[in-house]
Amino acid sequence: MSLALQPQSNQHTDQELTTTVRTHLDWLESEAIHILREVAGECANPVLFFSGGKDSIVLLRLAEKAFRPARFPFPLLHIDTGHNFCEVLRFRDQRAAELQERLIVRDVDASIQRGTVRLRHPNDSRNAAQSITLLETINEFGFDAAIGGARRDEEKARAKERIFSFRDHFGQWNPRQQRPELWNLYNPSVHANEHVRVFPISNWTELDVWLYIQREQLAVPSIYFSHERLVVERRGYLMPVTALTPAANDESVLQRQVRFRTVGDITCTCPVASTASTVAEIIAETRLARVTERGATRMDDQTSEASMEKRKKEGYF
Repeated sequence: MSLALQPQSNQHTDQELTTTVRTHLDWLESEAIHILREVAGECANPVLFFSGGKDSIVLLRLAEKAFRPARFPFPLLHIDTGHNFCEVLRFRDQRAAELQERLIVRDVDASIQRGTVRLRHPNDSRNAAQSITLLETINEFGFDAAIGGARRDEEKARAKERIFSFRDHFGQWNPRQQRPELWNLYNPSVHANEHVRVFPISNWTELDVWLYIQREQLAVPSIYFSHERLVVERRGYLMPVTALTPAANDESVLQRQVRFRTVGDITCTCPVASTASTVAEIIAETRLARVTERGATRMDDQTSEASMEKRKKEGYF
C-alpha cells in the first residue's frame, strides 16, 4: 500500500506576509551597506566624510549597520571652512565621541595661512576653497577612497556622477571618463596619487533621508527644525544675519520662523520659511517641495562661476 504525499500549504498568515515585505528604504539601506562593505574590502585606506549634516548622519548609521560591533574600518573626516554653523560643529563632535570613532578635522584657515588658498575677500564663501584643503588632506594621509553623502537628486552635476567616482592625480573629476557600473559592479582600482570618491546614498532623495531619520530615530542638529532667526531678503533668498553676513544699509532685518534644509558655509547657505518643528512635519513639508534643497538654499550654486560641475572638475566633494 503506497502512501500519498500531502502537498504543503502555500497559505501564510497576514503577519508572516508583512514580515517578508521589504520597503524601498530597506532596499536603499541594503544597497548602501553593500557599497560601504565593498569599499572596506577593496580599498586600502578609505575615509568617511562627516560634517554633522543630515546626509552624513545617515551615512554613520549605515556604517554602524555595516560594521558594528567592530570599529569602523576608516576614520571620519571633516573639512572645516571656518564659516560653519556652531550648532552643527557641536553635534559633529558629540556624535563622533558617542561612537568613539576617530574624527580628523582639517581647516581651510590652515590652507590660507600656507598660501595654498587665496580669497578675494576675508568673508568670501569658502565652499570652493574646501577642494584644496580636501586634496591636501587626502595627500597627507594617503587616502585612496573618500566616502561622501552626495545624492543625485541634489543637483544636475551630481546626477551625472557614478557611485564610485574616479579622481585623477590632481583630484579632478572628468564626467566623460566615468567607469561603467553595470549590474551594480564597481571598479575601485586607482593608481598611485589617485583616489575614488564613493557615494553610497546616491540613489536616495531628500525625502528618503528624512524617512530614514524618522525610522532609525536619529538625532540631528537643532537648526534643521523651525526656529526664529534674523534674516534679510536677498536675491530671492532669506540670508541669515550674522557677523559674516551683516545686513546692507538698504536692507530691512526681519525676524522669521525658519529652518535649514541643508547646512554648509554660513556665507552662502540660507534657511527657508518653515514652521516644521518635528521630523514628521519636515517629512510632510518635503513631500510638497518642488525645489531641491540646494536650489532653495545655496546662493553660490546659481552662478556659472561657482557651478557645481566646474567645482567638481576642480576637486570639490
